[in-house]
Amino acid sequence: MRRAEATPAGNAVSSRVAAYAWYALFVLVLVYVVNFIDRQILSILVGDIKRDLGVSDAQIGFLYGTAFAVFYALFGIPLGRLADSWYRGRLMAMGLALWSSMTAFSGFASTFGMLAAARIGVGIGEASASPAAYSMIADSFPKERRATALSIYSSGLYIGGALSLPIGGLIVSRWTRAFPDPAVAPLGLAGWQAAFLAVGIPGLLLALWVLSLREPLRGASDGMAQPVVRPNAWGDFGRELMAILPPLTLLSVSRIPGALKTNVIVLAIVVLGAFGLIRLTGDWPQWSAYGLGVYAVFSWIQSLKARDLPAYRLIWGSPVVVILALSFGSIAFVTYATSFWIPPYAEATFYGGPLAPAHYIGGMTAKEEVGLIIGWSAAFAAATGVIVGGYVSDRWRQRDPRGRLFVNMASVVLPIPAVAFMLTTDSLAAFYIVNPIAHMFASAWVGAAVATLQDLVLPRMRATAGATYILGTTMVGLALGPYFAGKMSMLTGGLGTGIACLFVMPPLTLLGLWIGARRIAALEAEKIERARAAGEPI
Repeated sequence: MRRAEATPAGNAVSSRVAAYAWYALFVLVLVYVVNFIDRQILSILVGDIKRDLGVSDAQIGFLYGTAFAVFYALFGIPLGRLADSWYRGRLMAMGLALWSSMTAFSGFASTFGMLAAARIGVGIGEASASPAAYSMIADSFPKERRATALSIYSSGLYIGGALSLPIGGLIVSRWTRAFPDPAVAPLGLAGWQAAFLAVGIPGLLLALWVLSLREPLRGASDGMAQPVVRPNAWGDFGRELMAILPPLTLLSVSRIPGALKTNVIVLAIVVLGAFGLIRLTGDWPQWSAYGLGVYAVFSWIQSLKARDLPAYRLIWGSPVVVILALSFGSIAFVTYATSFWIPPYAEATFYGGPLAPAHYIGGMTAKEEVGLIIGWSAAFAAATGVIVGGYVSDRWRQRDPRGRLFVNMASVVLPIPAVAFMLTTDSLAAFYIVNPIAHMFASAWVGAAVATLQDLVLPRMRATAGATYILGTTMVGLALGPYFAGKMSMLTGGLGTGIACLFVMPPLTLLGLWIGARRIAALEAEKIERARAAGEPI
């Protein structure tokens, strides 16, 4: 067994993984589980929220996707930069406390606007988690074990997302049975409101556990050790925040020679584009928020180029890296939307209503059965898929630098027949049997994708690379996929058709991954020289 590898810095890096690294990874997985329970529980509550608040499928897609995703993506960038220069565990604990509080606040929402505001708060809080976690894991595990470790962390996504279904279904059904009239229920809460409150509060306790984690030495796993905390970390965070939050963006870019004119031109184009899409669809919250996100991201890229040219050159200054980030986002476009809309589709297609009797499990309602069967089967299958996918991608990469991207390609293609079958079958039993197969294949790409971007940057840029990955998966995937499926459902009159329309995306995804595979080896080999040429003191 190989114990060390040579690094460009000339240091030996141990291939052994300390027991504490595995312990810390376990805690980080728990954080991601809670992250996705709080995020995904909306899926099983769709029918109840639509009934009580009078919202449409497109508005539900906005609540789950855009309202959350835009602010998750935007705050993920400055928080990712802060994670590159401050205590990552403390940052995660602060974010966990915020998003848990906002999830609990969702339980007191009585209007669409209040629930949208709470979802924005959840998005801001959750933006702190993954960039910091990606950086901590990359600093705790050697390169040849990195995709495996990141895949284990990413399994929390699928475990949490799937557990949210039985938890939400159980709470709603039992609460509604006990209190058919919300007016006489504790605090006047409906079942869906009680579910938000129940899953939000435990996160506050988990935040205290996260505070106890030790910080790994930054860059040590690559033989490029750096201080854990850099001077003026919060001052840099403030500048990053100004660079991405309108209208402060105008003040930020005005300090960059020649940048303000370009920024204003892009702002005008984005405003016109958003206005046109609002006129076309009638969905002003969707396209106002999305336009805000697009403009803010452009402003931040301008600022990053002026303040950190090496990081800009390795990430946004590389067309292939940008194509890869968009390609990973296009995978998420399908997977986020499918996983969100499949439970409501099953409930509407195979049952008479959320409180109708279950078909297979005695004493349960339809909502409980859908949540339990889809949730648990998807949790096991998707967690298995993401871990196996990461392990296979690590092994494949040792033989071929394109190996991780080949795993991504397979994860795009293999779920399609399973999802197509689920949308066309009349058999509920067959639907439930095929569902975990689809989730297993659809989850295999995540660890390989994250590790790919981590390998293309220097250690001090890892959280920024993680934020860039999240930017792709949220702005392309989460902000557009669930909304698109909901909107197509309204236009076509069928939720199944709306879900099927998502599969216009895979051909573009495969093209982007193929472009990336042609250049991936050269990009990794050249990263130090490209950073040095941009002024990085290596």
